[in-house]
Formats: sequence, structure tokens, C-alpha cells
Amino acid sequence: MPTYKAPVEDVMFLLNDVFQYDKYSNLPGFADAPSDVVEAILGEAAKVAEELLQPLNQIGDSQGCTRHADCSVTTPKGFKEAYHSYREGGWMGLSFDPEFGGQGLPYTIGALVNEFFASANMAFTMYPGLTMGACAALAEHGSDEQKATYLPKMIAGEWTGTMNLTEPHCGTDLGLLKTKAVPNADGSYALSGQKIFISAGEHDMSDNIIHLVIARIEGAPAGVKGISLFVVPKFIVNADGSVGARNTVTCGSIEHKMGIHGNSTCVMNYDGAKGWLVGEAGKGLNAMFVMMNEARLGVAVQGLAQSEVAYQNAVNYAKDRLQGRSLSGAKEPTKPADPIIVHPDVRRNLMEIRAFNEAARALVVWSALKSDVAHRSGDDAKAIQLADDLLGLMTPVLKGVLTDKGFDNAVKAQQMYGGHGYIGEWGMEQFVRDARIAMIYEGANGIQALDLVGRKLPKDGGRALMAFFGEITAFLKENEANEAMKPYTAPLAKGFGHLQQGSMWFMQNAMGKPDNAGAGSYDYMHMFGLVAFGFMWGQMAKAALDKKAADPSKAAQMDAKLLTGKFFMERMMPETGAHLARISTGSDTIMAMPADMF
Repeated sequence: MPTYKAPVEDVMFLLNDVFQYDKYSNLPGFADAPSDVVEAILGEAAKVAEELLQPLNQIGDSQGCTRHADCSVTTPKGFKEAYHSYREGGWMGLSFDPEFGGQGLPYTIGALVNEFFASANMAFTMYPGLTMGACAALAEHGSDEQKATYLPKMIAGEWTGTMNLTEPHCGTDLGLLKTKAVPNADGSYALSGQKIFISAGEHDMSDNIIHLVIARIEGAPAGVKGISLFVVPKFIVNADGSVGARNTVTCGSIEHKMGIHGNSTCVMNYDGAKGWLVGEAGKGLNAMFVMMNEARLGVAVQGLAQSEVAYQNAVNYAKDRLQGRSLSGAKEPTKPADPIIVHPDVRRNLMEIRAFNEAARALVVWSALKSDVAHRSGDDAKAIQLADDLLGLMTPVLKGVLTDKGFDNAVKAQQMYGGHGYIGEWGMEQFVRDARIAMIYEGANGIQALDLVGRKLPKDGGRALMAFFGEITAFLKENEANEAMKPYTAPLAKGFGHLQQGSMWFMQNAMGKPDNAGAGSYDYMHMFGLVAFGFMWGQMAKAALDKKAADPSKAAQMDAKLLTGKFFMERMMPETGAHLARISTGSDTIMAMPADMF
């Protein structure tokens, strides 16, 4: 039976010592949640994750969801009750606007809580996760009436939300969608079509489900310019806010999936369903991208979350499992064999996962703080622009790298168990199956790489990239005379140089030959991720050295940080060189083979 313990202490180190959380106290929401309050909130979230959600994870995986003849869906045993507790705890509205019933706390706190919950039970956490994304889209693009109608109930958790994009014939290329919207006399629209892969599309946990659906208004032009966004409730909402008649949107089937069995991934049929336009006609993708970017950050956290829970269980197993003797002599001579954690290759796997987890969590916090600055800085246009630039640049890196590595790390953790890792009762194979989807949904990771290279790098003349490079340059200069930091700054500087070379190579070779960008984008995304992780480890190492000097009682804890960071710099950061080498070969060989020779 797998276990999970939320890494509250690690999170507080990041907030207090690495990123100086208190310096954001001038922003709305931060003053209401000083560090001690944040620690208390995270402690309560840890209890929910460990005691309520984690025990349901294997149950949800084995039972899955059930669709009935009337098109209704029931969730696994215990999910409905757990969701009620989640809702009563106010977790849905943690970071939302108090005007609509939210608590107004920093987005950063919400992101960290979501990591705990996703580690404990990823399938369950997707129900409120999709709702949060739908709320974000409605809050930014909905009319005042739509906000007043839907947001209070959704933020309270009484109603949940979904995102309906994909159709059987189109996923990434949304310009091909066929779902149509025909205007009604009362100003609403009748939507007809089919959507697939709709997470939380139908279930029994909330009183209403608010679907956000992209469709083409009858007569609108082909392609993405003709796409509009609609809000389509499962039950029509009456004028007094109560739930009314059943809308003609139903679950046609539940997808039979590799993982996340506890989440109802549905085929949704719209048969003249009544919906209302969100924002402007033909501007649906602008509104939907608010939800998609929110979801991409949430999916990045899922990659980290599965890596963390898999790591924790692999470490426990490695300390207990007796197998063979240490190469340097028996470490447990009174036992028939040594625990496998004595073996260098076992430690290599565990250290790679741990080094990723800590750096990825730091990058999530760094990015979440940028989001808070971008959305809470009032009229400080300069601060908003810088934060928004950096968040936009980092979103595809977070989504692509954290989910790729999250899956890889779940496999590495599974490997620690040998044959037991392949057996369901140990839980490791579920982590692998659940982690796999995060690489695919909300934009497959190859698309994230193309977005990074094709859109984010050249955007605004490379302004965001230069801002990120400026932060790393300033950090390296600030610590160039610190001898204790050399094991961290020297490898970071080398990897950063590779990233700069890769960026310049695209500038020189991709404008006239776009296939060069396509051929190198995936390596570039992962090289970018390594440098971003290195930047995080540099900041964590500096904070650990300072904390160790100031408080000797924390020496052992800080030494573990420093050793893990040194491992990253010695064993993982050098991969930037391989990525650069592959980028520099261009696209000729990749594109040379005719399709019929594959």
C-alpha cells in the first residue's frame, strides 16, 4: 500500500528562505496570509491530502467511474463524500476573488496546495482543477451577469466546470472543429456537436456542471477566426439562481483509459443544447487560452506531484528491501543482505528524482509568484509586464518539462521495486499510468516545445527571453566572488552559455528554414528546463548556505539541500551540451526520408 507525506517543510524553505515571501506583502492577498498563516494552511492541506484523498487513490483506480443507462455517471466509492469535505473546507475558493466568495489568497498558495492534493489523488484533484480553470476564464471574459450567475456557486464548489475543446477529428488544430452554434431568438445559442476527452464531463459530486464549449456560430468563417466560446450548463439556471430544467448535453460514454480511472473522462454530446456566448463572437480562443494556460500550469504541477509521491515510496522501499551486499563491504552484517539503498545505481535513480522534485517545486513557486505579481500589482505597469512576460515564457517549459520528467521519474521509482513495481498492490504502476496523461493533455509536449520556440522566444522582439537571461546574469554576477557557491554557479554558467548559443542558433537558422525550429524545439525546451532548474538550485544553494550559517541546528537539513543541488549540477546540468549538439544539427536528416520509407 503506497503512502504520501506532504512536503510542507520543503515548501516553507522555498517561501521564506529562497523567495522571501514577505517582500510581497504589499500585494493584495499576501498581507492576509503572512508566513505563519501560510504554514497553517499548508498543514491543513497536508492533512486533507494524507488522510482523506490518498486512501481513495487506489480505490478510484480499481473501481473507476460508471455510466448508467440514463447517461448519468457515478464516481468511485468515497469520492462524493471526499468532495463534500473538500468543498466544505473552502479549498476551491482559496485564491479566488472575495467578490464572488473566494478567500483572495495568493495564487502561489493555491498552486502548492494543488501539488499536495495531486500527489495524494490526481484523478480526484482533476474535478476541482477543471473548475478553477473555468472560473478563471469566466472571471476574465464573462459578462457581469455570467460572473454573478456562475462564479459564486463554482467557487463555493457547489457547481463544477469543464473545458470542451477536442473533437474526434481535431485536437491541436482547433480550426477544424465542427460543433456549431445557432442563434436563438432569446439571445442564447443552440449548440450541436460532439466533444471527446472531456475530464469531469459528467459525475455525481456537484449540483450542476458548467461546460465551457468552443463552437462555430452558423455562418462564421472557417479556421480559428470563426471560433467562439459558450457557457453551457448541465442544468439551466433559473432567474433566481436555482437549478432548473435539464439541458440537452449528455455523456455518450466514458473513455477506457490507461490511467486516472477515478476521473470521468467523457464523450459529450450536444444536441441543440442551450448556451450563452462568453466574450466576443469569433474571439473564443482568446478566452479559452485563459483556461488553457491555467490548466497547463496545473498539469505541470501534476507532473511534479506524481514524481514526488513515487519518489517517497521508492525511498521507503529502498531502505527496507534487502538485496545483495554493498560493493564497498557489508553495511548491515547482521542481516542476510544490505538494503538496496547502499547501491550506487539505486542512489543515482533516487537522487535524479529528488534533484528534479526540489528544483521543479522551486520553479513552480517562482512562476506562481510571477502570476501573483502580474494579477495583483494594480497600476504598476512595469511590474505587470515583466511578470507576465516571464510567466508566458515559462508556461510551455513548465508544462512540457515537468510532465516529461514526472513520467520518467515515476518509471524510475517503479524500477526500484523490481518485479513488485509491476504489481498493482504496491501502487507504483498506477503512478506511472497516471503520470503518462500529463504529457498529452492540455497541449501535447511537442506542441509546447513549438510554442516556446515559435511564439514565446520571438514575442515582443525577444523581450521575455532577455528578461529571463537578465535574471540569471544578475544572479551569477552577484555570486561570482562567493567561493562556496562555485560548485553551483560554474555549472549554471556553462549550461546558461549553451542555452544562449541554442537561442542564437535559432535566430540565425530558423527564420529562413522553419523546419530547423521544429527539429530542435524539443531539445531546446528541455535545455531551457535544465537551465531554469539550475537557476533554482543556485538560489536554493545560496539560501541553504545562509541558513546553515545563521542557524547551526539546521545544518543537517541544509547539507541535504546542498548535496542534492551539487548532484544536479554535476550529473544533470551537463545534459545541456547534448541538447545543444542535437539542436545544431538542424533538420536536414530528420526531414530527408520520404514518408513512404517509414
